[in-house]
Amino acid sequence: MLHRILVSLTTLALLVACVPAHARPLVDVGVIDRDTGEWLAQHPHRGDTWVAGTPGHRYSVRLTNTTGERVLVVLSVDGINAITGQTAHPSQAGYVLEPWQTTEINGWRKSMDDVAQFVFTDLGDSYAARTGRPRNVGVIGVAAFREARSYRYPQYAPPPIARSPLEKRGGAEAAAPASSSRAIAADSVAREQSIGTGHGGREWAPTSRTGFDRATRQPEQVSQVRYDEHRRLVAMGVLPRRHGPIWRNEAPRAFPDGFVADPPRHR
Repeated sequence: MLHRILVSLTTLALLVACVPAHARPLVDVGVIDRDTGEWLAQHPHRGDTWVAGTPGHRYSVRLTNTTGERVLVVLSVDGINAITGQTAHPSQAGYVLEPWQTTEINGWRKSMDDVAQFVFTDLGDSYAARTGRPRNVGVIGVAAFREARSYRYPQYAPPPIARSPLEKRGGAEAAAPASSSRAIAADSVAREQSIGTGHGGREWAPTSRTGFDRATRQPEQVSQVRYDEHRRLVAMGVLPRRHGPIWRNEAPRAFPDGFVADPPRHR
């Protein structure tokens, strides 16, 4: 019996070792509430992954390279490339992460030196709605590529930007401004969304440019995180409803009783 168990464990270990490395995501994606410092919990629901955003709070997108090689990450916020402002497509410019690097992207890239902060805001005040593109408000996505050749840079630096093939050909797509109220009213999908990402205050966030040859034309990883207000996630069944305050007897409580009791007398 013991021999069979050891054989089974050995077989299982070999199967795990044979799982291809590319089965793991190239990049882990998280959302950080910068006003509270909290990592927003991710809630799977009907094939999507959701986080609850708080209107008025700044947030950042945390990207972690899970590999020992450089990767290119095209970041889309509300369907818009966070670097160029174009309607997002995997072929566009993205951030290049060094092996195992973790970085936080805090806003829309305005120049090589600064960004406009990501802020959870009313749908009509979102950057996407204000530029006539409200249909994909409420989703943060990445398209990740491996590099065709290997680089090794031991020192940490802010993630540089790699130009897209479109930019190299001299093409560009401008954001088309439009009346946000008309654009939202014309789109039933946008009407269901409560909040979007605003174009917040400027923040110093220097970066640089670098070369990057993609190993494939199509991204190896495409993933997304959806977001909305807590009340909307409760209404959709993503989060459970709470009926009154929840007190946990096993945890310290700030208000355990109604009034101040007398301390015990010394004997």
